[in-house]
Parts: sequence; structure tokens; C-alpha cells
Amino acid sequence: MSDTLTDPLLGRLVDGRYLVRECIGAGGMATVYLAFDKRLERLVALKVMRAGLGSDLDSSEFTARFRREAKAAARLTHPGMVRVYDQGIDGEISYLTMEYVEGENLRQRMNHEGCLTLGEALTVTEGVLDALAAAHRQDLVHRDIKPENVLLDEEGRTKVADFGLARAVTEVTSTSTGTIMGTVAYLGPELVSRGTQDARTDIYAAGILLYEMVTGHQPFTGDSAIEVASRHVHEDVPAPSESVPWLPPEFDALVAQLVARDPDDRPMNGAAAVTMVRQARSLIDDPTLDRRADPPSGAILLTGDDDDATTVFDPAPAGATVVLPIGLGESAFAPVSVGAEMIEDDPEAREPVAPQRRGLWWSGAILAAILVLGGVAFWWYNSVGPGAFTTVPAVAGTQQDAEQVLEAVGLVTETEFQFDDDIADGTVIATDPAGQTQVPNGALITIIVSKGPEMTAVPALVGSNQDDATAAITEAGFEVGETEEKPSDTVPKGEVLSQDPESGETVRHDSAISLTVSGGPAPVSFPDVVGQSEADAQATLGEDALVVSVKRERTDDQPKGIVFKQDPAAGDDGIRTDAITIWVSDGPPLVDVPNFVFDAVDEAVQNAKDVGLIPELRARWPFSSRDRIADQSIAPGTDVERGTDIVLIYN
Repeated sequence: MSDTLTDPLLGRLVDGRYLVRECIGAGGMATVYLAFDKRLERLVALKVMRAGLGSDLDSSEFTARFRREAKAAARLTHPGMVRVYDQGIDGEISYLTMEYVEGENLRQRMNHEGCLTLGEALTVTEGVLDALAAAHRQDLVHRDIKPENVLLDEEGRTKVADFGLARAVTEVTSTSTGTIMGTVAYLGPELVSRGTQDARTDIYAAGILLYEMVTGHQPFTGDSAIEVASRHVHEDVPAPSESVPWLPPEFDALVAQLVARDPDDRPMNGAAAVTMVRQARSLIDDPTLDRRADPPSGAILLTGDDDDATTVFDPAPAGATVVLPIGLGESAFAPVSVGAEMIEDDPEAREPVAPQRRGLWWSGAILAAILVLGGVAFWWYNSVGPGAFTTVPAVAGTQQDAEQVLEAVGLVTETEFQFDDDIADGTVIATDPAGQTQVPNGALITIIVSKGPEMTAVPALVGSNQDDATAAITEAGFEVGETEEKPSDTVPKGEVLSQDPESGETVRHDSAISLTVSGGPAPVSFPDVVGQSEADAQATLGEDALVVSVKRERTDDQPKGIVFKQDPAAGDDGIRTDAITIWVSDGPPLVDVPNFVFDAVDEAVQNAKDVGLIPELRARWPFSSRDRIADQSIAPGTDVERGTDIVLIYN
């Protein structure tokens, strides 16, 4: 029977916008369809909540909670999350539209590849935790992390789906029914036993996910969901190396932290967990990261494209969503006895055959003969044969001295040179084997001769910053000596001014290198230059290497060429090379000379004084009447400095 006949949603236009094309997945809470958004003309993933989720509940409460969680998920814009575009209700259908990701989910990847390499598993886990970190920063908990909700796009990037859906459903169902919906293999103990959850519940699920990717199986199995849940509550997750012995202890420690039964022992959120994953990866070598565990015993990867083949499904798939009671306390999940299944790891192994007792007497006789002959041979070898021993004499002094002593007793010598900080160049340090050791005659003795202390060229440090210089000293094997700070007008603060020993010198490898580091310009108090000439002010300010900016203005405060103002003010604190502005007087302000002609003499004199001129009266004729001004020495409209003399001539 075709899907069109069995699924009434196929071909339907949901909410007048989304044309359903095909079913691409189904779970305990929802079914996912590939749909075409006719409004925006793009493919989307349409997630339709399972019919009956809220049938026994207040439908308005379910709708409100569903919308709230969908809106919260839509606010998340991390590249590692499947984007939520829209949500709505169309009749009995509650739906979400989300980004359609081309690729496969993690469950599919594990089904056709078996175990992932350690490096790929850590990369996927890091991507999941990075996305969770963004959600946790907004106080959102995913609560249903499992392989089915981890998507891998065609470029191998990780995307996490279904943010908020488990919480949206559980908030309603747990209130009315006392149950919780979730994937039992990944539920945190605190969620199972007490119904409580936070960011650490997501971390637990991510840890189980990592365990499963590397080992190829989940840590706990059972005949029922309640049995698996009980094991999560009462048992610690076993170390992955119990299943895959070559896994390093750093990986075991990482998984143990992520899946600790007590939430307080786990990382607080996704960001903290990401940091732990990256630290663990940095401690594992590349060959180990590239290694992949063998599939667990009994695991068979199904391949082939025979659509007519009969497929047998597990009654409870690994990623199935189930209903469990919550809030009943740990007593509701008493430990369940789980039978252990003996697995034959080596099918070619055979049980050893019990030894037969025939011929025991002859075996004993032959053994006795061998022992007697061996004893005689041992005596001959150590007494007169080539295996006779010689005591290595203790040697000292030069290489030649040591060779003469050793060769005199029939030993063969070779020389090895080593650096030594305490023994002079050319002097014997020791022998191998050491002196007073018993060795066969003619044995080879290595004479270890000192090359003196190792000498190393001092690296160039001047011009680098202090941190880089210190790192370079340590990397070259030297000691970091004293560091002195000196002020400098030209070298930035923290940059190395000089070093001792200097660059290129060859010194002992354990020598200390001292640094002189720039402290930047020295502090100064701005001097008072008001009242000084421009040249004197420049000289005074130059003593502190201050950068002087000169402005010229006309003023009565100071004579021309004299500083009448400065900024910063005298006494302010600063540093050498700071900028300072001084104002130099360009003389008194200019006055626009009025026209005094025809003005009364006394009035003209007063007006001249009012504008800042100094008037002088002169008569044009010896017998002038001193009545009106007839002429003036400066033409009207001329700009002159205040205080300029002007002659007013009267008739």
C-alpha cells in the first residue's frame, strides 16, 4: 500500500502554505515531512506533533506552551542549530516548520559505519555542546539529545534539532499524567528519579552520545524502558575503555565527568563542557584520534539496496521516545538485576586439551639428564670457557687513560661523548657497564667522556615584547634572569631595550638572560611657561620631550611674542612626549579707526579713547578756534593695534 493511501497528510496544503511532499521521519512525539513553502518558495522540514499528545489535557494550555517553546527555539540562531522558521495550528494539527538539512542523522551514520573514529566522535560532541552552550546562555534546555536529533549535513557539519519540543510536551503531560516523554537511553538520572532538569541534563545526554559513538553501544541495556532507567539512576556509566581497551585515560575521564550521576559533578553548561572536550582532545595523539573501535560482538552492519528484503526491527529502537513516570523518587527505580551474557570474543579459540599422563617417567628421566649436563656446561662456561667474567676497573682522567686501563684487562672500548655541566671537557664521566661490574672477558665497554657544559647561542630579544622574549629564553633552554624597567620616550612600554648577554653570544645553556624593558615615557608635571617668550617656552617644554602646538592670538594679556595661555595647565600630571598647546600673543587686538572729521574736538578725543586709541590734538592754523576736527593722521577704516597714537587736527 502506498504512503499516499496510508498517510492523509501527504499532498495536503497545511495552513494554506506548506505543501506536504513526503514523510522523512517519525518519532514518539512528532512526524517529520518534507514540505514546500509556497509563500517563500523553498523546501522546509514540517514537524507535526503526534495526534493525541494533548487529547487528555486542556487544549488551550497545550497550545500556549507549544507556541511559547517554539518561539523560544526560534530565537536561537547558532549555526549548529536547525533553524525554526514558523509554528502554528491548523485544525487538529500542531506543527513547526524548520530548516531542511540535506544529509543524514547521527543514528544513520552509526548504522552504516559502526563505531566512529575517536576524533570524529569528539568533533561531533564538540559541535553538539557548542550549540547547547548557545541555548543554555538563554536558559533553554534541549532535554532530548540523541542521535536522531543530531544532523550531519553534506559538508559534515553538525546541527542539533528539536530544541524545546520535549520540554513543550512534558510540561503539559507531566502536570496532568505524572509521566515524562523522552529517550530512555539518554535521560539524566535526576530527570528520571525526580523530574528535575537543567543544562546539566543535556550534558549527561551528550556524554552518553559520545560513549555510544566510540564504543558502538549504549552503556545500559535492559528488557524494558523502566529497567534501563533504573540502571541510569543506580549505576555509574562504565569506563569506555572497559569495552575498547586502547582508549586513553583522558577519554575515560572526560566521559566520566559528562555522565556523572550527581549533576553537581558535571560541567555546569554547554560552554564548560566544550572546554573539557577541547582539553581532552589536546591531550590525545593524532594516531589515537584516527583510530576506530571494532564493532561490538554480535553487531552486524546491514548493507545493500534490496527493497524486497525482509527487515527485522528491534521492539524498542535505540532512539525511541517512551513514557516514564516522574517525580516518584529513587525508590520508584529500585535496582534491577540484569543478566550478564557471555560473549565469545575469539570464535577461533579452542579449549586447551588436558595433558595426558603417558610417558611421565621418561620425561622425568630426560629432564634430570638435561639438568646434569647443563650444570657441567655452566661450570665449564664460567670457569674456563669464553664466558669467564672480568671485573670492570674504575677509571678516571682522560679518554686515553681510561682506554689503557680497560684494554689492559682484555676489554674492548668505544667512546661516547656527552655534555656535562660539572665535569670538564675531555674528562671521563663514567663507563657503561659501570666500574666494579662483572662482565664476560672481551666485553665491550663504553667510555662516556664529557664535552663540558652545552653552549648555546643567545637569541635576539631586543625589540620584542617582554612576554615573547621570556618565552624565547625558556624555549632556548636558558634561565630568565632579572628584568629591569627603564623609561623611554621612543620605545613602547613592555618592549625589550637591551639584554645581557647580548644576541649572538655563545654561553652555557643554563645561563640566565637579563632584560631591560621599556616602561614607556616617564611621568612629568607640566611646567608653567605663561609669561615666557615663545623660544624660552619651547626650550622649557622640550626638556620633557613634550610635543608643542603653538597658537597665536591678539590679546592685551601679554606683549607680542609672549605666552599668555597653556593647556594642560601648569602643575597637571602627564608623561613625557605628551602634547601641550601654548598660545602666543600676536600683539594687542586691532581697532577699526573711526572717522573723526567734523566731530567736536572734545567728542572726538573721547571717542578715540573709547576705541583704544591714544589721541593727540594739533591745530591746523596758529589761531585755530578748536571747534571741529578738520583732519586725522590715520585714515578712517584702517585697522591698527589698540593703543596706537592718532593725531587729530582741528581748525
